Amino acid sequence: MENPELYIEALIFSSEQSIRIEEIMYCLQSAFERDFSKDEVMLNLDNIKKKYQDDNFAIELIHISNGYQFLTKKQYHPVISLLQLQRSKKKLSPAALETLAIIAYKQSVTKLEIEQIRGVNSEYSIQKLLEKELITIIGKSDTVGRPILYSTSQQFMDYFGINDLNELPQIKEFTDNSASIGEQTE
Repeated sequence: MENPELYIEALIFSSEQSIRIEEIMYCLQSAFERDFSKDEVMLNLDNIKKKYQDDNFAIELIHISNGYQFLTKKQYHPVISLLQLQRSKKKLSPAALETLAIIAYKQSVTKLEIEQIRGVNSEYSIQKLLEKELITIIGKSDTVGRPILYSTSQQFMDYFGINDLNELPQIKEFTDNSASIGEQTE
C-alpha cells in the first residue's frame, strides 16, 4: 500500500470544510479495503501537521470544528484580505444594482417592498449584496410578520465613494430631456 499520509493530506486539501477523523477513516478503508485505526490516522495527522509547520509553507493544518482543515498562516492574512476585497469589488449584475438602488433610495426597506418595486423575486440579489457587505440587516419591521429591514452599509459608501446618502444622485438627474421633440413648457 502507498503512503496513507498523502491520501489523508489530499482528503483534507479537497474538503471544503473541516474533515472529521471518522470521515478520513471511512475513505481510507473504502479505498484500500482494510481497517485503519484512529491511532494510525492520528499519527499521520501529526506528521502532516509537523510538515506544514515549516516556514516554507504558507498554510498549516488546524484542528477545527471537530475535524481538520488547511488554513493560511496568520502572517499571510493581510494579503488574503486584499484579494478578497478585490474580488468583492467585481461588477454587480443589473438585478443586484437595481436592488441596491432601491435599498439606497428607500433606506430601511423590506424584501417585499423591494419585490413590489422590481416586480420579481429579489432573494438572490439581496443575498449577493449581503455577501458583498454592500447592504446590512438593521432590524425588523413593526408590520405583520416582522419582516427584515435592509439598509446600505458603510462599505456601500466606500464602494461608491460617497460620505453621505444625500450625495446620491437625485432621481430628476436621471431624466434625460435631450430626446424630446419640440419645446417644453412648465
